[in-house]
Amino acid sequence: MALLTFAEENRERIRAVESSFGSAGKPLYQDGRILIGEGKLMKQSRRGQQPKVFFLFSDILVYGSIILNGRWYTKQQIIPLEAVQLDESKDRNQWLIRTPRKSFFVAAACQEEKQAWIEHMTDCQSKLLQSGNHILGSNFAVTWVPDDSSHSCMRCSFKFTMAHRRHHCRSCGYLVCGACSKNRVVIEHIHPTKPVRICKQCHKELVDQELVAPDTIRERGNSDGRLSSDEDGVEGYSVDEETREDEEDQEMSSWSPYVYLNPQHFRP
Repeated sequence: MALLTFAEENRERIRAVESSFGSAGKPLYQDGRILIGEGKLMKQSRRGQQPKVFFLFSDILVYGSIILNGRWYTKQQIIPLEAVQLDESKDRNQWLIRTPRKSFFVAAACQEEKQAWIEHMTDCQSKLLQSGNHILGSNFAVTWVPDDSSHSCMRCSFKFTMAHRRHHCRSCGYLVCGACSKNRVVIEHIHPTKPVRICKQCHKELVDQELVAPDTIRERGNSDGRLSSDEDGVEGYSVDEETREDEEDQEMSSWSPYVYLNPQHFRP
């Protein structure tokens, strides 16, 4: 009876998470999947920290933008746990989540919550790998240098302006101008078929290593090589994930602590 009760409660919780993302969200419930915990973390994006809701399941990590705290979220992102690598940070409440398509820092409200997240994510990942049905990822995206970290191109030192905009190299994560990032190459773990923006230095290194042909793949741009947006292919995430989330400026009245939902584990 206890197991039946847990299964029913788990299913209801997962259905509630599905509903909170509305019709744009992907289905989350499947047999054997358990909702482990949920809470709000500050996610470092290219324009600063943004509050995001995170849901930890037994096999995936889901996060999204907050419209109405506790009830309505958008821009659902789903990351398989076998494709995640966790790295510590100098900030006692912060850590790095690496994935093949995007890597980013997140911060919890306190060190205890940080440790709870990391311990539960590591525990779930270990169980997945022990099952023999999953393989740990090996290629991970670099973290992007935040927009406000440099006011000039990190390759040619030309100052960024409204007309001479900043972009990110998908290979090194540096802030670069359009003229220094005209090259496009396929980086398979970011996107298996679509060429993504890289800077001229990374392109040269790839050519020297004979990993790409010398010919440059280019997309339409203006006279200085600048495209209309830095998000020319959002690393394989869902449509508009990074562009729109960076434009949000939401007022959060209170911090949502990490809530541990899985009675089959002991709370650390």
